[in-house]
Amino acid sequence: MALEQNPEVDTGEQGAVRTVPVDESMIDAVGKVLAVHLSYASRAAQRGRTPEHPSYFMKAASSLSVSGTPVERPAGTEALAFEGEIALVIGTTARRVSPDQAWAHVGGVTASNDLGVYDMKYADKGSNVRSKSGDGFTPMGPAMLPAASIDPAKLRIRTWVNQELVQDDTTAGLIFDFARIVADLSQLMTLEPGDVILTGTPAGSSVIVPGDTVEVEVDDPASGLSTGRLTTPVIQGTAAMGSFGNQPRLSETDLIDAYGSREAASAAGALSPAAGSAVVLTEDLKAKLNAVATATISATLRKHGLNNVSIDGLHPTKTGHKVIGTARTLRFVPNREDLFKSHGGGFNAQKRAIDSVNEGEILVMEARGETGSGTLGDILGLRAQVRGAAAIITDGGVRDLTAVSELEIPAYYSGSHPAVLGRKHVPWDTDLTIACGGTTVQPGDIIVADDDGILVIPPALAEQVAEEAMEQERKDEFTFEQVRQGHQVEGLFPMNAEWKSTYDAWLASGASTVGVDPK
Repeated sequence: MALEQNPEVDTGEQGAVRTVPVDESMIDAVGKVLAVHLSYASRAAQRGRTPEHPSYFMKAASSLSVSGTPVERPAGTEALAFEGEIALVIGTTARRVSPDQAWAHVGGVTASNDLGVYDMKYADKGSNVRSKSGDGFTPMGPAMLPAASIDPAKLRIRTWVNQELVQDDTTAGLIFDFARIVADLSQLMTLEPGDVILTGTPAGSSVIVPGDTVEVEVDDPASGLSTGRLTTPVIQGTAAMGSFGNQPRLSETDLIDAYGSREAASAAGALSPAAGSAVVLTEDLKAKLNAVATATISATLRKHGLNNVSIDGLHPTKTGHKVIGTARTLRFVPNREDLFKSHGGGFNAQKRAIDSVNEGEILVMEARGETGSGTLGDILGLRAQVRGAAAIITDGGVRDLTAVSELEIPAYYSGSHPAVLGRKHVPWDTDLTIACGGTTVQPGDIIVADDDGILVIPPALAEQVAEEAMEQERKDEFTFEQVRQGHQVEGLFPMNAEWKSTYDAWLASGASTVGVDPK
C-alpha cells in the first residue's frame, strides 16, 4: 500500500494529480493500524477534557475493509458506534523524525470509519482489542489523496448516517496536527510504508443499528480532491458470543461515550429516565406549591414518612424569594491533582451542567459541605441565568459573592471563598443521584426553596403533597382567624368535631384565600 510523496501520480479528471483507488490488494499490504484517542477540539469538548499530548491504541489489520463492505453488529450487542476519521498512509519509513520532517513520510490520505462496539469495552481494560478490532471495523477508501498535493491543515471531514449529515469538521479543529502525530509515534517504533494512522474523530459520532448506512468523505476544498464517500452498511450478526469468554455488557458510562454525550444517549432512549423525570412540573402544580408555606410542605412530607428531605445549612443570595423547579445535579469530588488535570480543564462537568441547564430547572451541586474554594462564580451564574435556570444550590462555597448576589438568579450556598475550584474540588459528573446539604437529590426531583429552607419533593408524591398542603393551609388560615377573634386554642387546634363542622361551612362559603389568584 506504499505511496511515496509524488504529485505526479497519474493524470485524469483532476489534471496532473489523480486519487488512487483503495482496493483489496492495498488493504492486504497494511502492516500496522494505529489510532489516536482524542484529537479534535469539538470531541474534547464533549468529553470534558483536553489532553496535553496525544495517546494511541492499535487495531488489528484484519479489521480493515473497503468501501461497500457491510459491517456486522455482533449478536447480543447494542452499542456499535461509528467515528468518521481521516486516515494517513505512510509512504516512506519514518523513525525518530521531527514534526517538521514528518509530513514528508506520509504517502496518502483517505477516509476511514473507526467503528467500535462499546458492549465489549469493559473487557478490553483500555486496550480496545475486542471492542475496536472486529472484522470490518476499519473500512477505508474509496480513494486515496496524494499527500504532497494537499494541505493537511485545510482538509474537511464529513459523515452521513442514512444521508443525514452528522459530522462536519476540518483539520483546523485538530488539537494535534498530523505531523506531530506521525513524529510522536515514530519516536518508539518504526513507521513502515503502508502503515495506517487513524487521526481521531470530531464531535457527532454516535450509535448505529442494523439497516443504517454510514458514509464518510474527506476532501481538500482548495485542490478539489476528494476521497469520495466511504460507504458502510450495517447488518445484524447472528452468531452468539461463546460462553468461554466475556459477554457483552454496557455501563452508563459506556452508553454516554458511545452516543457522544448523556443528552444524546437520553434522547435516544438508551439511558433510563432519571427518577421522577417523567413527572412534569406543570404550571398548575407549581401554583399549588407556591400557594403554601414551605413549613406546611415539610409537615406534609413528614406525614408521608419523609423526614430527611431538607437541604440544610445554606444561605440565600436573595431574601423574600420563593423558588420552585426541577433538579439537575452536579457532583464534585475532592481535589486530586492528577484527576483535576484530566477532568478539570476544558468543557468540564461543571461547565457542561451550567451550559445545559434549562428554563425552570435548578442546578443542585454536591460539594461535601467544603467551602474552601468556589463552586460557583459570577460568570457561570450569569450563564445559568441566561439559560433560564430558576436557581443554583450548592453546599460548597461561592466565589465573587457580591457579584453573584447582584444577579437576578437566586443562589443558595454554604459559604464564600476567593479561591478557584481546583483548590478543593474536581468537577466529576452530572445528572446523577447526589448528596447536598445532608439529603439526597435526584435529577427530576422538585425543589422548593425560600427563606424558611430548601425542600426536596419526590416527583411521584408532588401532586398529592401539594393538595394536602393546600388543605392544611386552609385549616391554618381558618384557625388563625378564629384565634384572632379571641377563641381559645383548645378544641380548635387540632379541630374537634364541632369546629370541623364550622370549618366545613366556612370553606363552602368561599372564604378561604388559599390558592386564589390575587388578581
